[in-house]
Parts: sequence; structure tokens; C-alpha cells
Amino acid sequence: MSFAHARSEKNIKRLDRIIAIVDNEVITEKELEGKISSVKINLKNQKIEIPPEDILKKQVIERLIQNSLQIQYANQTGLKVSDIQVDKTTERLASEKKLSLADFKKDIERNGSNFYKIREEIRNEITISQLKEREIDSKIVITDGEIDNFLNTRLKDIQDEFEVAHILIRIPEDSSPEKIEGLKNKAEEATKQIQSGKNFTQVSAAFSETPNALEGGKLGWKKSSDLPVLFLDALKKTEVGKLTGILRSPSGFHILKLINKKESNPAIVVDQTHVRHILIKLSEITTENEGRQKLISIKERLENGTKFEDMAKQYSEDPSANNGGDLGWINPGDTVPEFEKTMKELAINKISDPIKTPFGWHLIQVLEKRSQDMSNESTRFTAKRELKMQKSEQAYEDWLQELRDRSFIELKLEDDF
Repeated sequence: MSFAHARSEKNIKRLDRIIAIVDNEVITEKELEGKISSVKINLKNQKIEIPPEDILKKQVIERLIQNSLQIQYANQTGLKVSDIQVDKTTERLASEKKLSLADFKKDIERNGSNFYKIREEIRNEITISQLKEREIDSKIVITDGEIDNFLNTRLKDIQDEFEVAHILIRIPEDSSPEKIEGLKNKAEEATKQIQSGKNFTQVSAAFSETPNALEGGKLGWKKSSDLPVLFLDALKKTEVGKLTGILRSPSGFHILKLINKKESNPAIVVDQTHVRHILIKLSEITTENEGRQKLISIKERLENGTKFEDMAKQYSEDPSANNGGDLGWINPGDTVPEFEKTMKELAINKISDPIKTPFGWHLIQVLEKRSQDMSNESTRFTAKRELKMQKSEQAYEDWLQELRDRSFIELKLEDDF
């Protein structure tokens, strides 16, 4: 055997090597190297400096573990994304770049990526987004008392918006004072590097423990009401382009960079829809096809004169069944995108074909539509939406940690990793 052939075999074995076991799945070095390559391409395209190799690997392996846990949980609980959904998202991404699908594919492959792997990544991203909607967003409850408190304490800031980047040095539970002091020193070192001229994105990739650390921890534009009071109070005192001081919260030490700031005016006219539905949930007993067929049969009965409210009370697996499936007046953003899109396109009194969301299969009927003057309610509506977003972010972070804590994860990293 030649030396070149032997080296080639060694490289193949290395790439096939298992580097992590995540419950019932494994992550191979080939997957890791592929993801690292993809991240490098994205950073290069955004003209972001690529962090050192060891730091990049640490960030990417953590992201792969989080994604694997979520995809496995989605599969176990019957959440699946269809090829049609992936196709539509892929077409939208191509359209955003003003490319045909064929040219979009060529562009991806010209940059060194595999189009079909990108499609699977898109499928996984959609799955994780729908999982978050089902497990977190739909369960967030905002009380009238919380809205009142928000409006009493923060109404004057409701129009302010901040473009922010974020570094988090997380403090594990039950950390000793010595450990906490060491993490604070780490945050001080990160701050020192940025203030001495080092790129914020590179420092984020090296120090931060947020899911988007490799992208510079960018949070995008956030309304004041999206931000924790701790962040908002610090940002209001910070000049554009500058850092806040090191902020301490129960989750760790934070460093924020204020990239930009602006004011916006909340809309006061809202298009509302009065809608009712019938929901068939998916489970180990009810498959995707069975749920759809059941609703097709129900729709036939509705079209033959059976009352919608009677069918909802008998068959719907949503709490609204007791009210004949009536959800009342729905504001934009109150429902998942698939539901809202169908609802908007339906004529009054028409019944949709079965549509699938993260919650299962639905039949939807629109009863009324109106453009409501929300002059007296707009601030409450805005407050509720922003409080929900704020709660959702924290709940999602906590849920991910719980998912990880109850899962089996074993890293098999060698010294040469």
C-alpha cells in the first residue's frame, strides 16, 4: 500500500469518527467539518473575521448538539415538515437573492456547498421553528396585570428601538464564588479586547455562549419592550457604536454593543378576523394521513349541511371545541404562519381544505373580517405582543437547557480534535 493511499484511508476513518453521541443519534467528524466549512463560507460572505479553529469547533459542535436534540424530539412527537414547505422556503430564499431556483442551486455549489444538504438544513430550521412555536410560543400567557404594569412603567419608551449585539458569559448553577469571579474576569477580558480594537464578532465567537455567537451575537432591531429592563436601562445610557458595561443577570455576565438606535410609531389600525376551526392532533395513534382524511370526511359533512359548531364540539381537539370551534377576533401574529395565511386568503363563510400546522390538521372557517381602529387599544396590543416575545425568548432558552439535561450526551473528542 502506498503512503498516499494509507494517508487517504486514515483521513476517511477520521472523518467517519464519532465525536458525539446525542441520545439516539451520533455526530461524526465529517458532519462537523461540513458544518464548519459552511459557517466559514457564511462568515466570509458577510466579511466577518473567522475565529480561531479551536473556538470555531467548540461553537459548532454545541450548535450541532442543540439541533440534534430538537430534531429528535420533533420526530418523536410527530412534528414533520413536508417537501412542499421546504420547496417554498427554498424558492423564497432564491427570490430574495433575485435568482431562479436553478441559479440559486448553482450559486450554492459555486460557493462549495451541497444544494441537497442545504435543503436538509432548511428542513431542520423549519422544524425547529415550528417546534419552538408548539412547545414555547403557544403556551405563553400574558395577563392583564402584566400589561398594566408594563404600560405604567415603560410606556414612555415604547417607541424606542435598538440594534444590538450581545455577548453572554454563562454562569452554571451552583457555581462557587471563585468560579463566578473567574467568569467575571473572562467578561472583563472580552470587553478589553473589543475596546482595544478587536472585532466584536470575533470576540463574540471566542467568548460568548449564545446560539448565534458565531454571527457576532447580533440580536437585530429590538423594541424597548422586547428587552429586559437590565438591558434597556444600560442601552439608554450608551452611545451608538459603544459598549454597555458588564451586566450581571441570573444567567450570567452580558456585554451589549449598541449598533444603532431609532424611533418608530406603533400602528393603530389592525386587520382582524373572526374565525373558527376544527383541530385533529397528531399522535402515535393518529397518523398524519389519518388526521387529514378525517378532516376531509368532516368537510364533506359540513358541505352537506351539518352545522360547523356541532362538528367542532364532537371532533375538535382544541379547547375552543366547547364554543363550537370559535376563536373570536384574531389579530395579526396571534396564530402560526400556516394558519394565518389560510385565514387571510379565505372568503367569508368558506371552509378551507385541511391545513397542517405544528399543532396538527385544521379546518378553518372565516366568519367576519374588519379593520379595527385600535386607538384606545393599540398600546395594550403592542405591550402584549412584546411581552410575549420577551417571555418566549427566556422560556425557549430554559426549555433547551431542560431538554439537554434529560438527554444522554457523550462527547468523544480526542486530543487532536
